[in-house]
Amino acid sequence: MSQLDDLYRRVIMDHYKNPRNRGTLDDESVTVNLNNPTCGDRISLQLHIEDGVVKNARFTGEGCSISMSSASMMTDAVKGKSTEEALALAGKFSSLMKGEQVEFEEYEDIDALSGVGKFPARIKCATLAWNALRKGVEHDGQGKVEENVEQ
Repeated sequence: MSQLDDLYRRVIMDHYKNPRNRGTLDDESVTVNLNNPTCGDRISLQLHIEDGVVKNARFTGEGCSISMSSASMMTDAVKGKSTEEALALAGKFSSLMKGEQVEFEEYEDIDALSGVGKFPARIKCATLAWNALRKGVEHDGQGKVEENVEQ
């Protein structure tokens, strides 16, 4: 295993064992519940969007290290971003999962998930939180979105 692979593995496990932004928001926010019945991953993402800016993002859920670390990284990366910037990050993440060369300059931890694209079955795990983000931004406001997704 290369040093870079080892570093990426450590970053992923750090986010899995010490998730950032895990929990719920008490304020008015949009809640997106997504479940991937194929693998059992599930996420509940809460976004507080105000004046077109993601003021806060938190998540709860259960799943593998890839899905939970991806949710941790995503919530960290989008806080303080405009909804357009958040959607652009989601687009970059999709490109990363397709094996394209993409760098996340402002939030390098996401680069640790670049190897997931080599394992098609794991892409669904990594993209669950990002799909929830897209749905939350599209819903832009308050309320709840629930879906079982076969990605």
